Amino acid sequence: MYAIVSTGGKQYKVAKGDVIDVEKLDAQPGDKVELDVLMLNDGENTVVDAATLAGKKVTAEVVEQFKGKKQLVFKFKKRKRYHRTKGHRQNLTKLQVVEIPA
Repeated sequence: MYAIVSTGGKQYKVAKGDVIDVEKLDAQPGDKVELDVLMLNDGENTVVDAATLAGKKVTAEVVEQFKGKKQLVFKFKKRKRYHRTKGHRQNLTKLQVVEIPA
């Protein structure tokens, strides 16, 4: 059984017990959060109807808040002696999926 959930403008395929890294959520480690379900598959049936999935939520527990790997941003203009290097680390939340609706 798996589900497709949406959070932070991205979609993730999750099953019970999976650990995923998502955009930062306002929750402390140990808190439970609910994620919107876009698709549900139980092995033989697939549900994609928005009306049927309206009340269904995937429950996940916040494991930790952390920063991702550094992404380098390099700007360069040829023949102008211009170049800039900057780094960026995105704030992320690690979630463990606890329950998927049946």
